[in-house]
Amino acid sequence: MLILANVRERWSGFLGAFVAVLVGVALITTTLVVYDSAKAEVQPRYRGTAALALPPQAVDTGGSPEDRMPWSETEAKPLVSGLEKVPGVAGAVVDRSFYAQAIKDGRPVTDEGALESGHGFSSARMAPYELVSGRAPAAKDEVVVDRALGAAVGSELTVNLTQGREQFKVVGTVDGPGYYFSEQFAAHQQPGVSTIALIPGKGADTGAIVSAAKKVVGEHGSVVSGDGRAELQPEYIEHKRFLGVQLISAMAILGLFTTVFVVASMLVLSTGMRRREIGLLRTIGASPQQVRRMILGEAAVVGLAGSVVGCVAGAAASPMLLSILKGLDVTPPGMRIDVAAWPLLVASVIGIGVSVTGAWAAGRKAAEVAPIEALLDSRSADQGMGRGRWIAGLSVLGLGVVLAVGTATSTADNRINMAIFATMTLIVAAALLAPVFVGPVGRILTAPFQRGGKAAPVLVRAELVANPRRAASLVAPVIAAVGFAVLLSGMVETMRVAYPAGEARKVAGQMIVTPDGTPGNTDEVVAANLVGKAALPTRAFVVPKKAGGRTATVLDVLGSRDPKWNKRGQAVLGKKTAGELGLQQGQNVPVRFADGATVTLTVAEVLPDDPARGDFVVARDLVRAHDPAALTDDIFVPAGVRASAAVPGVALHDAAEFALADYNTDAELTDSLALMLVVIAVGYSVIAVANSMAVAAHGRRRDFGVMKSAGGTVRQLLFTSVGETTLVVVIGAALGVLVTLPPLAGMAAGLSEATSSDVSLHLNSGTIVTTVLGTLAAAVLAGVAVTAKTLKRRGSRGSASSRPEPSRAIPSRRSA
Repeated sequence: MLILANVRERWSGFLGAFVAVLVGVALITTTLVVYDSAKAEVQPRYRGTAALALPPQAVDTGGSPEDRMPWSETEAKPLVSGLEKVPGVAGAVVDRSFYAQAIKDGRPVTDEGALESGHGFSSARMAPYELVSGRAPAAKDEVVVDRALGAAVGSELTVNLTQGREQFKVVGTVDGPGYYFSEQFAAHQQPGVSTIALIPGKGADTGAIVSAAKKVVGEHGSVVSGDGRAELQPEYIEHKRFLGVQLISAMAILGLFTTVFVVASMLVLSTGMRRREIGLLRTIGASPQQVRRMILGEAAVVGLAGSVVGCVAGAAASPMLLSILKGLDVTPPGMRIDVAAWPLLVASVIGIGVSVTGAWAAGRKAAEVAPIEALLDSRSADQGMGRGRWIAGLSVLGLGVVLAVGTATSTADNRINMAIFATMTLIVAAALLAPVFVGPVGRILTAPFQRGGKAAPVLVRAELVANPRRAASLVAPVIAAVGFAVLLSGMVETMRVAYPAGEARKVAGQMIVTPDGTPGNTDEVVAANLVGKAALPTRAFVVPKKAGGRTATVLDVLGSRDPKWNKRGQAVLGKKTAGELGLQQGQNVPVRFADGATVTLTVAEVLPDDPARGDFVVARDLVRAHDPAALTDDIFVPAGVRASAAVPGVALHDAAEFALADYNTDAELTDSLALMLVVIAVGYSVIAVANSMAVAAHGRRRDFGVMKSAGGTVRQLLFTSVGETTLVVVIGAALGVLVTLPPLAGMAAGLSEATSSDVSLHLNSGTIVTTVLGTLAAAVLAGVAVTAKTLKRRGSRGSASSRPEPSRAIPSRRSA
């Protein structure tokens, strides 16, 4: 009850921490709700199935589950036969998916799912999609299409396939998406079997079907049903979900870090300003343990209240975040918000836990307050740095430097995350060590104003020098706001310069044939450009010798027509891949391809890693023979050879255009995501800055009363408040910029090496200036508002007691 009474009586002192917890929990709730809503759903084309029989799952080189390893036609045949005999099963459908895209008016018809739009006609039963008109395809030149395509039964339709354009007769239409061919034609396009769908009979028991199907499949694969069928997702949907989850994860990490950082700083600040109160409690007999429990209890109450309100606000804001993500095209089609219990529970636990954890450090320090502190100024002990803070600050600083160095040496996939973690660490280090800088920097910045003989600069300077830890608590959220703004905008600017320059250097003098409206280049495009690099990618499976022959590893394999690598029965490996698979030059390695066939290859060479060459390179004809559905990557035509764009669905670029177009493919999205992260990190930190300044101004109401009694005018006192706030923001902004420079420099160094070009650090001055000015404005407005309110109250009291207000201004330093 005492804790609740304290919170109720001193609500204004806890308001800042309450708002910080509220905003942090709201942000975390929103991201978790959207993350939960982004989970994979069963695709419409599988909703009419009772279960799906899937081949064994392979792993990547790191051991994480990845692709399913397709059955060969021979392996799948007895499984299909056995599954058809399962009681309650009306049919076992071999589902094949391959590239198919209509060509109309000389252009490919827009279709995000074109890579997997081709199927055998029996696959239509899985939804089920019903025939609207016509009949099922029987010949290899017949097709059934979605009625939305507008192709009439009996008409001719040009369909782009892996081989290129082919003419088909439309013999029917269905009420769902896709192109449906004869089973024989579909088996030719995709000979491997990756899915066997079980169609239930009317009134069949799904549980019994699944149980019996598992016995049929046995150790040859697995059977999934219900939500487990969501495992099968089109590639474009998975890509969008990946981008969305990446953004949401970054938002959640930034939100969690900023919440912990801000709440801890504010609780330390508010608790430090209660030393006289705590000293009084110690005087009347409160033990250190009781003081500590009181501080932790108050923090728990504030955390609980902030978490409850934050959860409600976060759930309400989730549709807005989803709308933003849909605008960025990083959400699966038809995604909707579904508020489950676990995001709210997790966010609440985080809010309360952060509050209690943040109060632990403040409570530990408060428990050391001696009874004599009741007779002293509440900030009398606010001097310098304790040994524990020195140790923590220097340790975190060292870790930040190590992470900044690691940014330069990390891989491209990890470089951005490494830079973010390095900056987070250095921000914490700067906050811990801020008291060391506040006093000296304050002296330097106020020195030019000392000569004017005014008292305000003297008071500002004395406040920073006498109370460096309080000032450091005010500086902390400024460091976070400016630091994240500089980091995120700087990363975008640096990459904007680095990647196009590096790509242009790699392909200088070449013409590049790229897909335009299609997911890749067909064999027809390759035939029209017989000279130049035309890599044919596929996914293949190898059982590493290190694994003892138990688990298959899936790899990206490139089929090359370069005479150096296009050798029958041979493979060229990069050093990293060879090491992970335990292979050496001259050894034989069995490779299983997409059609389920296994081919033994000889490791002809093990070469230094080169992304342009590939990590596992084989003859192009070998890939085409075992993966008829594979599409070719960009074709690089050397200088002096004419590139052809005669085939629909391709575009030509020179080196500079290609580099810029390749970067711009993701640049707009990257810019939008970075802007969102900047707004979130900076916006939250600015709120924290305003709260901190308001709490600090409220805590200094006695100081303002004394200065006003000494003859200070309202204008002078407000000017003093503005000056002190401005100085604190300047110091925080400077530290915020400094802590981001090492990670950004490390990132630039890493990009220089990766792109083989001279990449320097680039900053976005507009973002930095806007952030600093916005932070300064929020801090000044909050400080001035609370100071003015405090002075008004004291003025009213003075009038009520008929005390004349002194007409003299604060005496100057010289007159004093």
